[in-house]
Amino acid sequence: MNKIVLGIFAVTLYFAVGQALQCYECKVGLWDLCFTTKQPCGNNEHCYSGVGKAGGFVDIKKKGCLEVAKCNNTEKVHFPTNGSTIYHMTKTCCSTDLCNSAPGHFHVSAVSMAFATISSVFMVKFLI
Repeated sequence: MNKIVLGIFAVTLYFAVGQALQCYECKVGLWDLCFTTKQPCGNNEHCYSGVGKAGGFVDIKKKGCLEVAKCNNTEKVHFPTNGSTIYHMTKTCCSTDLCNSAPGHFHVSAVSMAFATISSVFMVKFLI
């Protein structure tokens, strides 16, 4: 009976960790005001917090999901397309659920995924 309970626990843990990443989304925020909602990310996306300056003095913030290849970069937004720079924004990524609630946090989801996988393997080994 204990082996069945441990097996169910191991399988549940494995699938719970493997669900889609949830991030806070804020389209555009000024200074410290950024109205957020929760958003599921797609494959190859992490949560990000973007911090930038418009016109050299207005703080701009964004949050949401971002392709991993675009993480931890500074982008320049121009208007019109090849015109003058409106703002610069640095987008910092993290990879755990709702980790983009505040900029500057360091999160490691690979460790939790590895722990769940190893735990599942050991549980299955003990069950057999």
